[in-house]
Order: sequence, then C-alpha cells, then structure tokens
Amino acid sequence: METKKLTKQEIAQAAAAIQAGELVAFPTETVYGLGADALNEAAVKKVYQVKGRPSDNPLIVHVNNVEMVKKYVATLPEVATKLVSAFWPGPLTLIFNVPSDTFSKTVTGGLETVAFRMPDNQATLALIEQANVPLVGPSANTSGKPSPTSAEHVYHDLQGKIAAILDDGPTQIGVESTVLDLTAEDGVPVILRPGAITKEQLESIIPQVKIDTHLISETAAPKAPGMKYKHYSPDAEVWIISGQTAEWQAAIQQATEQQEKIGLFLSDKQAAQLDIENVFVYSYGAETVENATKELFAGLRALDEQGATTIFAQGFAETGLGTAYMNRLKKSANQKFFEK
Repeated sequence: METKKLTKQEIAQAAAAIQAGELVAFPTETVYGLGADALNEAAVKKVYQVKGRPSDNPLIVHVNNVEMVKKYVATLPEVATKLVSAFWPGPLTLIFNVPSDTFSKTVTGGLETVAFRMPDNQATLALIEQANVPLVGPSANTSGKPSPTSAEHVYHDLQGKIAAILDDGPTQIGVESTVLDLTAEDGVPVILRPGAITKEQLESIIPQVKIDTHLISETAAPKAPGMKYKHYSPDAEVWIISGQTAEWQAAIQQATEQQEKIGLFLSDKQAAQLDIENVFVYSYGAETVENATKELFAGLRALDEQGATTIFAQGFAETGLGTAYMNRLKKSANQKFFEK
C-alpha cells in the first residue's frame, strides 16, 4: 500500500478514505492521531493491527462538535457542559458512561465507557465534518514508541501500512490530551492521564478534581490510553537528570566509560554549561517546561535515529504542565533517575 501525504487542500481525499474504511493519520494540537471510522469495527480493528496495540487499551473518539457526543451520551452532565464550554476544542478528553451497544468493544476496550475529545485543529475538524463520522485516533505510531509530533514521524513508523497522512506541520503542545473520567461513583472527576490542561485549570471551572495515583495492575483493564502498557520509549535507554551541571557531567563520564553512544535532551542553557564532545545533543531551546514538552518526543526520536544508545533527559518539577511532561518522560525512562 502506498501511503499518500495529503495537504489541507486535500481533505476531501482523506475523508473519502475514512468512509471507505481506510486509516488516515490526522494532525491535532497534541500529537498526530491514527484515524478510522469509530462506527466501522473492521476499520477500528485495523488500527490495533497497524499499531500493534493491546486489545484492552481503549480508544479516544474524536468529534467536531458537542452535538456529535450527544448522539451517543444520553444526558450530558452539568460538569461536562462547563468543561466543554471552557476547554473544547482543546487538549481535554472526557470519559462518559454509554450504553454497551453504542460502540464496539474494539473501541471501548470492553468497558461501558467511552472517551470523547474535540481537537483544536481546523484541518481535522473539517476532516470529521466531511467524513461525517466520529474518528478513533490513538497516536499514529508503532505502539510503545515515542508519539508522533510531525507527519514525518508518522511516515517513519507507518508508511505502507495506512492510506494517507494529512500533514499540517508540527504539533503545538507535543504530548497527548488530559484524560478526565466523569464516571466516578462519588461524582468527583478523576484525571487518568495528565496533559496540557492541568488540575488547577480544571478546578478553576469545576469545584474538585482528583488525580488517579494508583498503579494499574497487570490484570486491571485501563480506562484511558497510556495507563497500563509501556509507552513513549525509544530504542535507546533513557535516564532522567534532575540535577545541575555536575550531575550531567558525571552521567556523561560514566556512560563514556561504558562505551555508550550518548544523547542529551536538554535546554540551550544547560548545553552551554557542559563539556560535551562526541555526544549527540538535542536542545529544546529556552529552559521552559513548555518547550521541553513540545520537543520531548521529537528529541527522543532524533537521538535514536542518530544512533544514541543512552539518552539523558532533563527533568522538571511535577507541577502544572510539568506533571504531564514528567509522566511521559518517566514512562520513556522506565522510572530511571541518574544519581551521582
């Protein structure tokens, strides 16, 4: 199969492919998604096959307006109405209870809940409108690898396996959406996956939000993507460095002695303070968590392609957007922090 690269002027071709049961990667403000008609079980099954995705890992359903959600959710809770008004279109996914026959188990992962999101990308909203169906849209990459933040990343992983990629340039945020479960018995929404919409932002709109802190067991079915399985991992071994220059130098020296090919993911400021020779460097620019988050997956992919066998990546405090950044980085590193 030839994978076509389509521009924003060719959305009609992408919509026709979706209607024909094919897979089309689409842009969002977070990462690129792998789109299929959410009501076509054969197409959804192809998403799992192409990604190599575990079958109990549920999919997010992407819509282009809240009316599309109301087709499947009997009554929209008041809390959902407030959140949709504040954050849609945007990087917030909401989980609702739905009748068990609304979507196939292929979409729900066998649960009686469905996650919905309205992405903040005009090309993809137009794609959903023209295809006239909701789209499932997990990250458009091989399962377990760093998520794609450009059409080139998608092509690297999925060329020859999907019909088309709708290219709208690099994504703006760089990590997946916040997933908020609205189905808790006590009525308090629960963050299942941190993202660009923070707990503080959510609580500026609704009274209380909890963060799911327990680790998913090997037998528990995940309620949101990214909760259970290995994610975001390059081929290289990743270590997190939370310290200053001395810690970076110690890490580089130790890896050099072990004859590792070293990759660094860090800020311009930190890179300028290091004595680095024969080291691959990916700088995310000015030292802000926003920049680090936007460039994390691109950086891990680039260092992998350059041949790094060990990657040291800069850590941040787990507050605000740093919660989402560190969630992804710790999964990439399998929770490993370098210490002198």
